[in-house]
Parts: sequence; C-alpha cells; structure tokens
Amino acid sequence: MSSISSISNASYSDYGSFASGKRINSAADGAAELSIIQKEDSQARGLNAGAKNIQTAKDMMNVSDAALGSISDYLQRIRELAVQASNTATVTDSDRANMQMEVEQLKQGITDVAKNTSFNTKPLLDGSNPIFNIATDSNGNSTTVNGSNATLDALGIADFDLTGNFNIDDIDKAIDNVNSQRSSIGAKTNALEYAYNYNTSAALYTIGSKSKLEDLDFAEAISEKKKQETLQEYALFAQKKKAEEEKQKINVLFS
Repeated sequence: MSSISSISNASYSDYGSFASGKRINSAADGAAELSIIQKEDSQARGLNAGAKNIQTAKDMMNVSDAALGSISDYLQRIRELAVQASNTATVTDSDRANMQMEVEQLKQGITDVAKNTSFNTKPLLDGSNPIFNIATDSNGNSTTVNGSNATLDALGIADFDLTGNFNIDDIDKAIDNVNSQRSSIGAKTNALEYAYNYNTSAALYTIGSKSKLEDLDFAEAISEKKKQETLQEYALFAQKKKAEEEKQKINVLFS
C-alpha cells in the first residue's frame, strides 16, 4: 500500500505543477532550488527597479536640458542686443534704453524658467537641489546626478544693464556656464544609458536562469505522468492479483 500511496501523492503533486506551470512550488519540491530561485527573483526585481529609476532620472535630465536650451536662447538674444548697444557710432542712449527693456524681459524669462522648471515637484534649475541620488542596481546602491543652477545670480547677469557700463564677456561667461551644465547632463545621461542597458540585460539573464530551475518542462512532465499512471495501474493489478491468490489459498485450506 505504501508504494501505491507514494505514487498517488506524486500524482497529486503533478496536478499542482501542471496547474501552476512550475516545477518548484514549495520547499518540498526542492529546498535548495527554491532558495536559489528566491535569490534570483530578488535580484531580477532589483535590477528592473534600478532600470526604472535610471529611466526616470534620464527623463528628469532631459527636462533640465530642454529648459537650459531655452535659457541659452535667451542669453544669445541678450548678447545680440549687447553687441548692437556697443555700436556707439549710431546707437543713442534712447535706443539703449529700449534695448534694455527687452533685456529685462529676457532676464525675466530666464528667471521664470529657472524658478518653474521641475520634475515631480522637485525644482531642477534654481540651485535648491544640488545633488540627486539615483538608486541604480539591485542592492539599492546609488549614483549621483548634479542639479543645475541657472538663476541670474548664478549666471552672473542679474545686474547686466545696457544703459550703463556693461561687458559682453559677462554674457559669454553665462553662455559658457549653461553650456557646461548641459554638457554635464549629456555625459551623465550617457553613463546612465550604459547602466540601464546592463540592468535590463542582467535582469533578462537572471530571469532566464530562474526559469530553468523553476518552470515545468511540460513534455517531460507529461511523459513522467504517463509513466506514473502506468506504474499505478500495475501496482493496483498486482495488489488485486495477490488478494485473489490469498483468497484461493484460504479456500483450499477450508475445502
């Protein structure tokens, strides 16, 4: 009976495996394999979470870069006006005053962009967030992304005035400052792209390894299932035949 019982228990276990599509459903199916599967599952989930964090960080930096691009456009227009205002041969004080009115509007535009550019409510260009920590791997380790500061004070042009003594070099320095911040964003974006590619590839291979341990090979399982059913039928037949033989012996003894 014990052999039949063990075959029956295995049969019930097979039905559970067929239903779940997994070879390992509990520690009873393989304690060592289950431990490995759980570790690989944690690693794969961590890698995928890190990849999502990286993608979000890239989106954030793209927002910063686009906003800095608009500030660069404002600065280029201010520089153009400064060059015009430098032409003392034909430009009057009244002309410079009108030019300065436009400069003030452009400076206000820079202030608005620096103040209002944000990602998920976090300001990006006002200098209030100098560093962002991005959790990039399966263990929560992080890399840093430098925040930007494109305020008028940070760019050194808060008091830039075409009606007084001004220096075009101040605008050139501000343009260089913005270009440097954009270059830093570009370099960090590329670095994060490499990390993203690693995470997604490593997660894929880890999930593949986990599947080899965990997933059920249906063709093999069906073959094994048929084998067990045949053994069970044989065991039942042998048990029945033995019972008949015992009955015959009893009948002979009492005949």
